[in-house]
Amino acid sequence: MTDVFRIETLSPLYEAVQTSGIFPDSKYFVDASPRTDPQLILEAFQQAREQAGFNLRSFVATHFNLPETPDTGYQSGKKPIIEHLHALWNVLQRSPADEPANSTLLPLPNPYIVPGGRFREVYYWDSYFTMLGLRVSGRTDIIQDMVDNFAYLIDAAGFVPNGNRSYYLSRSQPPFFALMVQLLSEIKGEETLLHYRPQLEKEYQFWMSGESKLEAGHAERRLVALEDGSLLNRYWDDEATPRPEAYVEDLHLAQASGRAPEEVYRHIRAAAESGWDFSSRWFADQSGMETIETTHLLPVDLNCLLYFMEKTLLNIHRQLPDRVPADVYKERAKRRKAAIQAYCWNETAGFYFDYNQVDKRPSEAWTLAGVFPLFFNIATQEQAASVARHLEDKFLKPGGLQTTCRQTGQQWDAPNGWAPLQWMAFRGLLNYGHYELAEKVRNNWRMLNEKTYAETGKMMEKYNVADLQQTGGGGEYPNQDGFGWTNGVYLAMTR
Repeated sequence: MTDVFRIETLSPLYEAVQTSGIFPDSKYFVDASPRTDPQLILEAFQQAREQAGFNLRSFVATHFNLPETPDTGYQSGKKPIIEHLHALWNVLQRSPADEPANSTLLPLPNPYIVPGGRFREVYYWDSYFTMLGLRVSGRTDIIQDMVDNFAYLIDAAGFVPNGNRSYYLSRSQPPFFALMVQLLSEIKGEETLLHYRPQLEKEYQFWMSGESKLEAGHAERRLVALEDGSLLNRYWDDEATPRPEAYVEDLHLAQASGRAPEEVYRHIRAAAESGWDFSSRWFADQSGMETIETTHLLPVDLNCLLYFMEKTLLNIHRQLPDRVPADVYKERAKRRKAAIQAYCWNETAGFYFDYNQVDKRPSEAWTLAGVFPLFFNIATQEQAASVARHLEDKFLKPGGLQTTCRQTGQQWDAPNGWAPLQWMAFRGLLNYGHYELAEKVRNNWRMLNEKTYAETGKMMEKYNVADLQQTGGGGEYPNQDGFGWTNGVYLAMTR
């Protein structure tokens, strides 16, 4: 996708705006659209800033269409929560006709659902959990549109970007496309899997890029070859610069870290690809973001998702005359499952952890990523029972499951709970017959959603699951309402 507008090309105007503090949210300016040719705007800036009394805010307002402030005042007339959520899809829906020309927004062919709040574009892994709710609402049309949009992005970019913005084109997010296709196939039939085979294979190649030249003990982009020849994946970003949507925050963190800025930027961006931005999970000391080391870690959840991708491709190729690819994917899935068990299962702790491929040891961070082997049926019954005990002892709170056991002020840490992880844990526990604990997770989470809705009329991006009188917080921006995946998981949990 070479013909898209990139806000970073407006240097030095881009840096001047992002470091000026004229907008409280770094994402605001990079979502703006130039009113005229960007090069002409840049030339005008070079001249204007030399003039006495130059006002940067006024200049930006003159030359850019600024993004609309999200409408957080939508009210459903105090409808019951289920009715509210069915109606809310129309509020969160965007269509190609809504997309401004000459902006950082990547045009898509079909309508889609945005999360809400400051998130004015579609996001990759959010969308799977949104689709779970769309299915309950009978909105198969939008599920089909969104799957086709992601297939379009894979065809155009070679992968699914973090979101449909040009500043997200250097990274992806947790690869849920195979799960989306599986969901659609459950509605429309098995032939759906065959239809999306080219895109599934292309996305798989993106994650496995560099495999042919990778030697044991080395890494290439998102792929790591361990000393025993096992292949596991990590999160990565192809850029090592401050994120445009968090430019000044990344600058300050790199300066505070005392480390090489490019190294810090890469780890920050890789954590953004994980969707867990940010969490003590990625910190060497599990405390301060200055110690972030995301690319050192082989995340258990990412590798479970890629195992599912391999299993999906195996099932697709079993339906085709040439059985050789099926045998290849069968062997790949078998090896990845064995590697997850060998490197991510900690027998002493009785839980799944990320693996630090630089230090050659398991991470010590207890996180809800450890439920993914249950969701994908990788764990043994004994392992699942141990994970269930730890979930109840360490993670379960009055409002659901907390994300980690550390309270750092980061949004993907305690005491926050997030809808997608409640779902993965809930379904994972059901897979292994832990029905009572699964019901506790579901009931606690739904109760908190309902309580907040009754008090505010809103569904939130995240929740404080430990103290039901407090709202979710932490991170780089205020808690957002909307909210796509919360709506989707709540509806899915009503079935």
